[in-house]
Amino acid sequence: MKFFEVPYVASQIPAGDYSLGRGANCQRYAYAVLAYFGIVLPPMRSSDLWEDTTFTSYVTGPLMPLDLVLFGPGEDPYGAHVGLWTGPDGVLHLAKSVGLPAIWDLDQFAALPEYRVCIGAKRYIGGAAGQGS
Repeated sequence: MKFFEVPYVASQIPAGDYSLGRGANCQRYAYAVLAYFGIVLPPMRSSDLWEDTTFTSYVTGPLMPLDLVLFGPGEDPYGAHVGLWTGPDGVLHLAKSVGLPAIWDLDQFAALPEYRVCIGAKRYIGGAAGQGS
């Protein structure tokens, strides 16, 4: 399946494999794209990803391609929307409201109540679960 043809399916959460044949939610989609580039993370939900320091670190400087970016209605990472920084064009993500993957700039996220807060970003740093770059 091509990455831009994956349908949004809320029930397809991260669960240990990142196949996209049955669709995906935002986290499963982001992790599958990372796996395509050799970065394999454990199946963490957004709040677990935000708290993780074994496989990822908080991004405090400029974002780099494939950094994980979290959005929500507020600062709480529980249930946050997850996407991947693509560079100056924005964030690759899979959202229920669109139904298929899209690249949005930060202003597009800020315009919607459910994504108005950019909680922050995480960067893969290695670890036993990943192949890493």
